[in-house]
Amino acid sequence: MQRLILPERPDWQAKADSLGFTWHHTSGDPYWSDEVAYALTLQEVEEGIEAPTAELHQMCLDLVDEAVKSERLMGLLDIPEKLRDYVADSWKRGDPSLYGRFDFAYDGQGPAKLYEYNADTPTSIYESAVFQWLWLEDRIADGSIPAAADQFNSLHEKLVARFRAIFPMGGFVHFSSDPDFVEDRQTVRFLEDIARQAGLDPKFVAIGDIGLNADGRFVDEQNWLIQAMFKLYPWEQMLRDDYAEPLPHADITVLEPAWKSILSNKGILPLLWERHAGHPNLLESWFEDDPGASALSSAHVRKPLFSREGDNISIVEPGGTEQGKDGGYDGRAILQAVHAPPVFDGRHAIIGSWVVGEEPAGMSVREDEGRITRNVSRFVPHFIHD
Repeated sequence: MQRLILPERPDWQAKADSLGFTWHHTSGDPYWSDEVAYALTLQEVEEGIEAPTAELHQMCLDLVDEAVKSERLMGLLDIPEKLRDYVADSWKRGDPSLYGRFDFAYDGQGPAKLYEYNADTPTSIYESAVFQWLWLEDRIADGSIPAAADQFNSLHEKLVARFRAIFPMGGFVHFSSDPDFVEDRQTVRFLEDIARQAGLDPKFVAIGDIGLNADGRFVDEQNWLIQAMFKLYPWEQMLRDDYAEPLPHADITVLEPAWKSILSNKGILPLLWERHAGHPNLLESWFEDDPGASALSSAHVRKPLFSREGDNISIVEPGGTEQGKDGGYDGRAILQAVHAPPVFDGRHAIIGSWVVGEEPAGMSVREDEGRITRNVSRFVPHFIHD
């Protein structure tokens, strides 16, 4: 695994803008890195990233199957008591999942180490699926990477196939997010386009415009019934919203399904460790209030159960504390063993490994000067070489 410096494509920003990838800069700072690439071997991808992704995903599904039968585990994961049956029933019915993303520390040498599973509302799917593939084609064409280069990236075709599998008869599907947050809205636009390619009829509704009719069914701003919906809105908030109570009787298919509220919770990290202690792809983890957490008292990473984008994460070591931005996440937390991301040319690199349905489907790389990956951490494309 290598970090390479390449000349920028002269037209990449214009291409990005024309394709709707308008968040390639954040507050004037670059988010997409066109002048950098990570090169990996096929063995590194297949054995170091793809295989652990498949194994960890199955371990996570096994954990869901156990958790939905246990009030103790649902309590540890802070699933609201009134909606635990709803979450459990979504699993027992086999409500389908669309996609998720594991975040790994991986340097091509030792085994990948799991930081967390973004199982509910992972973003960066567009740049992973589309823009870095276009980057690959351009780079092969301009000769800056080998003509035989490839990419661990079957996201586009697998997302189309997954939508078809979930909705084999086609039909009408709502898509929802915050309409004013550019990255979220454009991400949802991308998934609407994927759904259209799968033969579906997508319709956008802003999260704030969803209401209830007299029958307790969810409707959009035009009073159209919402029977199936992809939402870029986290379950930990949905389960606590005023409109959560009607969910069990609303007869609506939701992507991601309610059982993903178990996996999008950092509480799965100590639960996985409890069941698979010493697994090469796991880091020792404990609930903060568990007596076993004393094993990590001198050095640990503290993560609130529901934090996102590195907010409110702190790395505590004898020499001091590295603190993530305060995003207002509080409540219960877990402690995880410190395992710094690998450093390439002074940048900490994190691997995002994507799952579509039940299958590994691609990877992405994010870089940051610090050890905590943030929403402004830079996206770096990759390729596979001989």
